[in-house]
Amino acid sequence: MTISLGTPAFTSDWNVCREQNEARRRDPYGFLAYSAIYRLDQTPRRLFGLPGEWATGPEGPTVELGDSEELTIDASAVTGRHTFAVVAEREFRRAARFGDIVIELSERGGVDLVRPIDPAHGLREWYVETPAYSPDPAWVIDAVFEPFDLSRDTAIEAAVEGITHSHRAVGEVVFELGGEEHRLLFLEAPRAGQPGAAFAVFTDSTSGVTTYRASRSLHTVLPVGGGPFALDFNRAGNLQCAYTDFSPCPLAPAQNKLPVPIEAGEKIPVFGTEHVGN
Repeated sequence: MTISLGTPAFTSDWNVCREQNEARRRDPYGFLAYSAIYRLDQTPRRLFGLPGEWATGPEGPTVELGDSEELTIDASAVTGRHTFAVVAEREFRRAARFGDIVIELSERGGVDLVRPIDPAHGLREWYVETPAYSPDPAWVIDAVFEPFDLSRDTAIEAAVEGITHSHRAVGEVVFELGGEEHRLLFLEAPRAGQPGAAFAVFTDSTSGVTTYRASRSLHTVLPVGGGPFALDFNRAGNLQCAYTDFSPCPLAPAQNKLPVPIEAGEKIPVFGTEHVGN
């Protein structure tokens, strides 16, 4: 192993990461504040709670504001017709405001999306916490990264029906657990200054029991060129779809459905009794 295990630093680093994740969830303009998800097409239509008629086309999303309607864009009031720039795949663009609501534009699987971010959305109030398994050095697994000769475009189904992601698969991570060999497909996760940054979406036999049923994610830095490294399942985390129906997160491909329990990382989120959902 290349990291220090069973030390105070191991646990404190894990706790810092956990606290940072919880802080992001509690952000008034974080993903718990998504209040809806709308798919745009070429037909202008009204979106509940937002001004104007919305559509999209080759030049990007557009909004046609009616009389007495306006949005705030780049700190200026906008009326009439406005065309936004083309949205990139997996972009999160906070493009406009309407009162306290931020209007986010994004694209998933070639579909332009609008999501209002409303700090008054009830889901934020209902959220209690995300429990997790205690950090355990036993879940830092000796693994080997086997890179593909060339990264491959890979279709990954989304938590929102009708959307399919396209990710670049960079290779497989091979490890032994329960006396058997397992392989996880890892996807490219470009980060400035971090060559080899990648992530996997997976399920295991805890999914739907103690962990979120549809998918978990595990981010790591893979050795450039392949080879052995330490795969830390303690850092397995929830995707946004574990919390909200308004997030088209990638789901685990068939290869990444592990038949063994991974009793590490984040568990099923806890909401107040008023909330019925995930």
